[in-house]
Amino acid sequence: MRRRIRTAAVAVATCAGLGLAAAPAVAAPTDSTGVTLNVVGAGLDITAPDAAFLGSALPGTDISASIGTVRVVDQRGAADASWTASVTSTHLETGGGSPTERILASQIDYWSGEGAEQAGTGNFIPGQLAATDAEPLDTVTALTAFQHVGGTGVNQVAWSPRLIVHIPASAVVGTYTGTVTHSVA
Repeated sequence: MRRRIRTAAVAVATCAGLGLAAAPAVAAPTDSTGVTLNVVGAGLDITAPDAAFLGSALPGTDISASIGTVRVVDQRGAADASWTASVTSTHLETGGGSPTERILASQIDYWSGEGAEQAGTGNFIPGQLAATDAEPLDTVTALTAFQHVGGTGVNQVAWSPRLIVHIPASAVVGTYTGTVTHSVA
């Protein structure tokens, strides 16, 4: 037994003399980098078709047609991403715009219908969900077309509103033109 202890002691001494002893543990070098970034917002925009032909109808009748797709894109990145899209209309006129050559804005009903292509958090609320909810337009007082309530960050929605034009029985024949204006805030 003594011989084994002596052999082990000689082996340890030999390893130590050759520099084979275990080196103490050293941590690997480290360095840190702080990172930052800016989350930026863009605007709140609305787009609508440049023009829409509603069709042809007789005096004293109604005509109903879509004006195409209206879209709101909110890239503000806001903590409260609420907005309201509104709509107004001029009178529709032909010729010189006399009373028999004019369809008043109040004789044009607006029906937003359901929203499509909804993206983002919060609630998208159509101003007039069903045809029976259609409301008359005005030249001054804006009608709510669509709303987004709550949510954060970015969002968007599109809808295809219909106009229901009540053509007066006294209307003369002609091509009636006017402007429907959508805005968002």
